[in-house]
Amino acid sequence: MTIAAILSGKGQDVVSISGDRTVAEAVALLAGKRIGAVPVIEGDTVAGIFSERDVIYCLQREGSAALDRKVAEVMTAPAISVGPGEAALNALALMTKRRIRHLPVIERGRCVGFISIGDLVKYRIEKIETEAEAMRSYIQSA
Repeated sequence: MTIAAILSGKGQDVVSISGDRTVAEAVALLAGKRIGAVPVIEGDTVAGIFSERDVIYCLQREGSAALDRKVAEVMTAPAISVGPGEAALNALALMTKRRIRHLPVIERGRCVGFISIGDLVKYRIEKIETEAEAMRSYIQSA
């Protein structure tokens, strides 16, 4: 299964933020949408990713003054990304290796989706359950 197939089941609406917004605004967006990260979009390109981890690290370094900083100053950049044709297992391996939980999906230089490790784990579990059910059906019919 490809990333495009996962996006088709999940939807391709991408919640994003621009780098000139404040950390406080980004935190409000994350909390309001109940999400852990957003791509930081400048023009049509992904400049980085802003996540809960960025908030924690920034608050630890600067205290509450961090909330007034610009997202571009504290985001994780450059963003590691995948294309829609990438195999889901390859994306999962990339996330595991790089210790990241979110990947923008880039096609022709534009962000067309945003996947989390949870999206990929859900796909894996569904695939394993489907294979197990097929095996049970095969055994019962033999």
